[in-house]
Amino acid sequence: MSNYLALYDYRSQVAASYRERNRALCAGEDAAIVLRHFRERKDQLFLTHSQSALDEGQRRQFHGLRYFSYNPTMCFAVTIDTNVEPRQQQIAMDAHESMTMTTVGLVRFTVGETPVELSVYWLNIYGGGLFLPFRDATYTSETYGSGRYLFDTIKGSDPVPFTNTHDEKQIILDFNYAYNPSCSYNDRWVCPLAPAENRLDVLIPAGEKNYK
Repeated sequence: MSNYLALYDYRSQVAASYRERNRALCAGEDAAIVLRHFRERKDQLFLTHSQSALDEGQRRQFHGLRYFSYNPTMCFAVTIDTNVEPRQQQIAMDAHESMTMTTVGLVRFTVGETPVELSVYWLNIYGGGLFLPFRDATYTSETYGSGRYLFDTIKGSDPVPFTNTHDEKQIILDFNYAYNPSCSYNDRWVCPLAPAENRLDVLIPAGEKNYK
């Protein structure tokens, strides 16, 4: 299989994992069990697929990604505030590369007793897609230092489905599904990093931990 077809297959399998997760959650299945199955499927993909973020040497020694335990307090129903200036910015991917993305909304929620907000972006590349990167206070020791992603729809990692309530766009932010960008695993990848406004001072002990 060519690298292009292999990459298409990998992304198709990632998208299928998120569709199955969304179907199960919408059907009322136990959230902790749904998460466990999702993680098992992801670990298997990382282990076996040629387009895994891990290189061949890493896959030979792979025994699963590191995760926080399921944390139901890190799941938030939010309204996307689209009354924002569609500000474009260049986001660093590494010391040499960057990409352009546009702020399209804000989501606000409370962690413990601390109100926080995150920007939601549109990636300005072919086809486009919604993107939510962030960094929280666990980055100092437990998670990747440059931040994690909650969703990147270009790559098939979708949020729990939107619902319309009085014409407001709503979404579930479930940080149990927060994951590392590919560049956290090895240097063959470059990734857009969380911009300053999406760097939080609160702890979000949920989702994927630092691989290294």
